[in-house]
Amino acid sequence: MKAAVIGLGVEGKKAVNSLLKHGWEVYATDLNIDVDLNGLDLPMLSMNLLDDEQTVSIVGENITLDLGFTNPYAIEQCDAIAISPSMYGGPFATKLLQNGELLSDVIDNHKKIFTIGITGTNGKTTTVHMIKSILENASKKVLVGGNGGGGFSGYYDLILEASEGDYDILLVEVCDMTLDFCKYCFDFDMIGLTNIGNDHMDVHKTIANYKNSLVRFFSDTLIFTAFNQDFNSDFKESASKTIPYFEYQDELQLFGKFNLLNAGLATAIARELKVPKDIIRDTLANFKAVEGRLDVYKINDAYVYVGKTDNSDALASVLKEKNFYAVFIGTPRHNEIHRLDILDVAVEYNPEVIVLFPGLDDTLDMAIYRLNSLGYMGNIITVNSLDEIIELVAEYSHEDAILIGGNGQDTIIDIQERIKLISEKLSN
Repeated sequence: MKAAVIGLGVEGKKAVNSLLKHGWEVYATDLNIDVDLNGLDLPMLSMNLLDDEQTVSIVGENITLDLGFTNPYAIEQCDAIAISPSMYGGPFATKLLQNGELLSDVIDNHKKIFTIGITGTNGKTTTVHMIKSILENASKKVLVGGNGGGGFSGYYDLILEASEGDYDILLVEVCDMTLDFCKYCFDFDMIGLTNIGNDHMDVHKTIANYKNSLVRFFSDTLIFTAFNQDFNSDFKESASKTIPYFEYQDELQLFGKFNLLNAGLATAIARELKVPKDIIRDTLANFKAVEGRLDVYKINDAYVYVGKTDNSDALASVLKEKNFYAVFIGTPRHNEIHRLDILDVAVEYNPEVIVLFPGLDDTLDMAIYRLNSLGYMGNIITVNSLDEIIELVAEYSHEDAILIGGNGQDTIIDIQERIKLISEKLSN
């Protein structure tokens, strides 16, 4: 079979990889010629530069990739189409829906599987992995995936995998920017909301808009929301049934009240699915932090907290629980200036030192300007390498606590692995 992938952002590239892995022939296209092709599992290809490098065609055994233009005839020859979730709601996507050409319509076995969605601003990935562990310990066969930003292989990969396996439950991490797209592609039996925070405001514009997107997403579905969640009355009117959850009360190895709420959500869903209490309790007692998410390591006298905290609410939820001598912050992309508001939060808690490192992009100059404009009077240090970060951690390792977070999941995972290795060596 042949599929067209329209748009080569994060989800588009993951869709290409998944389709090739599942034996499909792929036509991929993006109107932007400057697309970053890193992350695409491309075979040896031939490349033709056309029109003075205004367009590019790349041809391989099972893939044709056009940049700077789209070939309508190539799309017409495809059995299914995978669009970027951001295109959903536009005229092109609407036409595809009318013709039943979206991949989620052509390959629809996933809609026959009991499906749980987890969405929200922060805590989605941790909650998904908690639920997965609980259900697997209850002898359920669980297929997990979704939001590419959560480290999964994307929504289309989930759809393709579900078409080939025998699963009891489909567990989907849903990015808050793809709610309408996921509402169409998946038949959710229940949905859990971790929280509503200040992120992706370049897309939502306001919290009210974000809330309205959730209201649409929750329509006629069983939902789980925190007992004190804002807009619960709006969600209750939209959902078929609303179940509140509370902070988890039993043993949990993870740091922070926010993780107690994540565990509370996982517990509420598991109980609704009739999982025995002892399985829930034993699973969560042994649950370890997900790679890249907040974990704690001992180095000399200091506890070093490392994990992605790429929006102001995520960072605030950590800083309000402990005093940190130094806060290391990975910087955002050039086009995500709104995420520099994590520096506002850092300054509010006034650590002795703020260390800036390139997270998703080298936007150190912008971050320094932001800190100076906020009147931060502590020590500002910039670093550009993992070795420099480790040297500073060693220098501050006789203080009480250090936090390393911000933007750049891959970078933070690299830091986490090095810190963990050092901590383990020192403990032996």
